[in-house]
Amino acid sequence: MQSEKLTAKDAAAVAVAQNAGQSETIAISGVYTVECFDADGQLKWSDQIKNLVVTVGKNDLLDKYFTGSSYTATWYLGLINSGGTYSAGDTMASHGTWTENTGYSAATRPAPTWNAASSGSKSTTATAFSINASGTIGGAFMTSNNTKGGTTGILYSAGNFTGGNRTVASGDTLNVTYTASV
Repeated sequence: MQSEKLTAKDAAAVAVAQNAGQSETIAISGVYTVECFDADGQLKWSDQIKNLVVTVGKNDLLDKYFTGSSYTATWYLGLINSGGTYSAGDTMASHGTWTENTGYSAATRPAPTWNAASSGSKSTTATAFSINASGTIGGAFMTSNNTKGGTTGILYSAGNFTGGNRTVASGDTLNVTYTASV
């Protein structure tokens, strides 16, 4: 005779997971948009630059924003000669692989006009560079000093064109805009 025995058991398991803390991160990024127009106003080329916000630029932003006092900075745009690479350690005094292009008619680096922030971004209106010497432009940068060719002030960001170096001729106008996003 065969016998079968069955034992009934109940089992239950419950797990509760709770996120005990809040976490938020912020990333700072920016894009330069550059359009080159010839002496007749015809668009020759356009390009964008996804910039590197360098360490001294990030530190300056944090030091100024979280001081509890009002702070207004004037920033200036500059052009970069062809070639070069960028690193987070670059400063206006030390950026060994790139040099500033000063082949434009203004006596100082131009200050862009900023639009109101919206949706986590803030942009400039077009800042014009009247080119007075033929050359090759590799990118753009932003600094707190207006001295054309100068090596003082805070370097905020720098970057290369995504499409490679671009040629300019005397009489061309470069319109540069910058958009910062967090």
